[in-house]
Amino acid sequence: MQEQSYDYQTFEKLDYSGKKLNGREFIDCTFKHCNFANADLSRNEFTDCVFEDCNLSMAKLTAAKLANVTFRNCKLIGVSFMSCNDFLFEVSFRNCALDLTDFYKKKLKKTTFQDCSIKEANFAEADLTEAKFLNCDLHQTTFDRTNLEKADFTSAYNYTIDPEINRLKKAKFSVNGLAGLLEKYGIEIR
Repeated sequence: MQEQSYDYQTFEKLDYSGKKLNGREFIDCTFKHCNFANADLSRNEFTDCVFEDCNLSMAKLTAAKLANVTFRNCKLIGVSFMSCNDFLFEVSFRNCALDLTDFYKKKLKKTTFQDCSIKEANFAEADLTEAKFLNCDLHQTTFDRTNLEKADFTSAYNYTIDPEINRLKKAKFSVNGLAGLLEKYGIEIR
C-alpha cells in the first residue's frame, strides 16, 4: 500500500502486524484475512468498509475515523475505541472477539453486537441507546453510568448491570438475565 487514498478495493492476506500505517483514507474497501495485530492505524479514515476474518488485536486507533465500518469474524482483543474520532463514528460487530476492549464515553447508538465475546470490556459512560447485544457473552464487562435505554439484552448472557447507576428505561432483558441486574443485592433467583 503506497497510495494515500483507496476506493472500492479489496485487500487480502496483508500482514501489517506491529507496523505503522497512518494518514490513509479507505472508502468502500474490504479487508479479508489481514493481520493488523499491534499495528498503529492512527489517523486513518475508514468509511463504509468491511473487515472479515481479520486480526486487529491491540491495534492502535488514535484519531482514526470509523464511519459505518463492519467487523465480521474478527479478533479485536484489547482495542481502545475511546481514542477514535467521534465524528460519524459508526461500527457493527458480528462473531467477533472483543474481550478487553475499551468503549469509554463512546456514542454507540443503535450499534449491533451479534454472536460476540465481549468479556472484561469497558462501556463506562458510553451511550448504547437502542444497541443490540445478540447472543453476546458480557462476562465481567463494565457498565458504569452507561446509557442503556432501549438496549436489547434478551439473548446476551453473563452480564452484571447495576440499575441504580445505569440508565435502563425500556431496555429489554430475558427472565434468565434478571440475575445480572440483581447481583449486587444478593438475591437468590430460582
